[in-house]
Amino acid sequence: MNDDNQELKKKTISGLIWRFAERCGAKGVEFIVAVILARLLAPRDYGLIAMVTVFITISQVFIDSGMGNALIQKKDADDLDFSSVFYFNILICTAIYTILFVASPFIARFYKTPELTSVLRVLSVTIIISSLKNVQQAYVSKHMLFKKFFFSTLGGTFAAAVIGIVMAYAGWGVWALVAQQIMNALIDMVILWITVKWRPIKAFSLERLKSLFSFGWKLLVSAIVDTTYNNVRQLIIGRVYSSADLAYYNRGRQIPNLVVTNINASIDSVLLPALSEEQNNVERVKMMTRRAIKTSSYIMWPLMLGLVVVAEPLTRLLLTEKWIESVPYLQIFCLVFAFQPVQTANLNAIKAMGRSDLFLRLEIIKKSIGLLILSFVMKHGVFAIAVSLLVYTFVAQILNSFPNKKLLNYSYLEQLKDIWPYIGLASFMLALIYPISLLGWNDISTLLIQVFSGIVIYIAGSILFKLDSFQYIWNIVKGLLRREHDREEK
Repeated sequence: MNDDNQELKKKTISGLIWRFAERCGAKGVEFIVAVILARLLAPRDYGLIAMVTVFITISQVFIDSGMGNALIQKKDADDLDFSSVFYFNILICTAIYTILFVASPFIARFYKTPELTSVLRVLSVTIIISSLKNVQQAYVSKHMLFKKFFFSTLGGTFAAAVIGIVMAYAGWGVWALVAQQIMNALIDMVILWITVKWRPIKAFSLERLKSLFSFGWKLLVSAIVDTTYNNVRQLIIGRVYSSADLAYYNRGRQIPNLVVTNINASIDSVLLPALSEEQNNVERVKMMTRRAIKTSSYIMWPLMLGLVVVAEPLTRLLLTEKWIESVPYLQIFCLVFAFQPVQTANLNAIKAMGRSDLFLRLEIIKKSIGLLILSFVMKHGVFAIAVSLLVYTFVAQILNSFPNKKLLNYSYLEQLKDIWPYIGLASFMLALIYPISLLGWNDISTLLIQVFSGIVIYIAGSILFKLDSFQYIWNIVKGLLRREHDREEK
């Protein structure tokens, strides 16, 4: 392996470690806070936030997608590129905030909930804040300085946690959740500006913006299609059913999403810049994509199937009996998220190879299929809507792999062959630990025994069957421990 490849490998592994530490720290704090707030607040409060979050999440796409990815993908992006995107983002975000401010009464009328007007107007401030940090985030990702994310994200999360809990305890209801989100975004942005050296220069190039837009607009449209589709279920549930139904649906998503975000977002943010560096070497891109799929699937499948088994006692212990209706949704989302590593790695490979046109076409095809499925089930209840997402996810992860058969000579059958041992071992683990829940023990005993047994079975199986992803992860851990030992000796 030459020096450039060795250096890229070191930067990629270091980036993954810092990104994973940042995600685990932030999401760990968020999860603890969410458990506390779930005990203090009513499901309806969460339902109200979920209703307006649909519109903010879709608006956020204009800042987080397209141009940011274009800056990362462009090999020779300079200060003029970054500054042009920075000023453009501020202009776009101001326009989006104005539109949401004016539209908020109509959105509240759509949901037949007048109080949403003020909630949406205040919470939309996060869009303006995002415009000030998006280019900083792109700079950090491009140069793989993921240690910066660790401090900014944790700082915002801790401050937001304190404010959210204090306000909830004082009886502020839904406004505790609003304040928590705004403070999180604000402190995250401030710390990034303090720790990242990049600053916009007093220059703007429309030509550079057009060049970046030629790549980024396809990713932007793809992200808008994807985000709108992913949130349309919440829109339907909030409008056709009740805010409590929406709260149970979203709460079921939260725990598996916490696990997946820690793993998948870490790999996602590091993989695109790493693959972009190697975009002219197809074999290297294939090798890195394959490793990402295998390693993340090895970790993801036992976690998700394990959560399916422990969903009920875990929900009772953490959130109390009032959230027990969220359990079926939690189990469905576990299966949905289990397929995420294959989707993420395939899509990042397509982006890194500069084929944003294929990326956009894929999104349009997938979402058309998804909307067709949704149209058949939306009147059959919230559970049917959740199941439709699982069906769509299975179809989508197959479609996402198709372009890479030609781009990388890495077909879906080859990918399935790579991950099948992990799915099989995780399923075997599930079959062995599920009967423990039928013994009638209390929730704490059941949970502890199932978790411990599951870990032992999966690791023992990995060693017995000599799964290469286990050996790969173990070698990384040994390397880190050896490096730490050498540092201490010095």
